[in-house]
Amino acid sequence: MTEVRTTQAAAVPEEGRRGRKKRETRERLAHVATLMFIERGFENVTIAEIAEAADVSKMTVSNYFPLKEDLVFDAHEGVVDSLARVVRERAAGESALHALHRVLVSSLERPHVVNGRCTPGFARLVHDSPRLRAREREMDEQREAALAAALAHAAQADPRDPVAYLSAAQLAGAHRVLWRRMRALCRAAAPAAQLREEVTELAGTAFGLLEPVLGDYCRREG
Repeated sequence: MTEVRTTQAAAVPEEGRRGRKKRETRERLAHVATLMFIERGFENVTIAEIAEAADVSKMTVSNYFPLKEDLVFDAHEGVVDSLARVVRERAAGESALHALHRVLVSSLERPHVVNGRCTPGFARLVHDSPRLRAREREMDEQREAALAAALAHAAQADPRDPVAYLSAAQLAGAHRVLWRRMRALCRAAAPAAQLREEVTELAGTAFGLLEPVLGDYCRREG
């Protein structure tokens, strides 16, 4: 029994190092690729060129990122889960709408998966590439579906509850308008103060329009 425990204990740090190395490699590949895409355009850079710049094989790039678009949206899992996570973590007494409004506005100080804020170069990169815009639309659909599932769970309803899906469509739609406005301001390299002011005001309008219908939906009991 002692020998088994020693072997298991030694294996855990090794797994940690291996996982850390994989994460660092993944981040480096995404960083190198994104800089190349911003400089030359997404369609004008090949996987072979990315591999050479990162000093790895083409197979390594493909193993980490099966789709070329994934090199740009390497944080897609966090983006897809972002609205659902806000609902899951909403405060006591807070509805889904109020939580989404609060988190969006409070996130505007910095780039965050929930607000779409990014560098001007990244915003222009996505805007100028039909393939990247298509991928982002796909992520929009996945984010809305994840939000619907979170709402259904919060309402203790059937996972296929149409009310949850209708509500998610309205909330995700409002968020999508705010996201796109944020990206437009990023592309224009708008000052941070202007960005915060415009998006905060638009968020008040967007979520205010939904308040009469969704203001109390999925309010978390204290």
